[in-house]
Amino acid sequence: MIARRIGAGFWRVLVALLYLFLLGPLLIVLIISFDPNNYLSFPPQSFSFRWYLELLDNEAFVRGFRVSLILAAITTLVTTILAVPAALAVSRYRFRGAGFFVTFFTMPLMIPAIVLGLGLLLVLSPLRLTATYPGLLAAHIVVTLPFVVRTVATSLMTLAPEYEEAALSLGATPWRTFWRVTFPLIRPGVIAGAAIAFLVSFDEVVLTLFLVGPRLTTLPVEVFHYVEYRTDPQVAALSVVIVAISLAGVMLIERVLGLRRAIG
Repeated sequence: MIARRIGAGFWRVLVALLYLFLLGPLLIVLIISFDPNNYLSFPPQSFSFRWYLELLDNEAFVRGFRVSLILAAITTLVTTILAVPAALAVSRYRFRGAGFFVTFFTMPLMIPAIVLGLGLLLVLSPLRLTATYPGLLAAHIVVTLPFVVRTVATSLMTLAPEYEEAALSLGATPWRTFWRVTFPLIRPGVIAGAAIAFLVSFDEVVLTLFLVGPRLTTLPVEVFHYVEYRTDPQVAALSVVIVAISLAGVMLIERVLGLRRAIG
């Protein structure tokens, strides 16, 4: 009994240290974001909301946030519409070349981002799609589609096909079977995949660096350019705001669906 209690206490301490290791950088960023000085220092000598207030006056960040939000929303919508039938075809049907399609959908995850970005630049530049919403949308779909396809395909693999077969045997059309039986059962997986696509698109910086320009720039690229020349805590304040928004999204999914159900 004593050995069991010691073992349980050891694992609790180990888990607490692991959480501290993972969340420690975020806590440091949170503390630094309240430093009123024009340079990074830890621990700060005083606390102020100066940099949070100046975020609203930073036109580059506000404009980049707007572009990233619009781009991520459109990317999520288009990617989800494309990923659901793709996952359905790969998971439910057996046809020649099915393995090729699985490899094709997951290939962007295996190619280095800088190589993929250069390839997209060479393809989109002659079409005059650089620094445009269609060009950035195409690039973001390339990197988000594998995540959504895999998430939806996992939901379909855990769904017994007998439910769909029962609906078809009762006279339902394939389209009606999908909307009334299949989609409601895989909806948590679709929502989880859409959330992942949104976060990946919003945070994408490597591909976007090749395709943006003065006319159209996303928030991660603006942050990248900002830290090249300045080292004030404004980026820390921006990071805290983005983390807070991400946590709000996770809590919303947990509230509506349950996070474990949505992911798995």
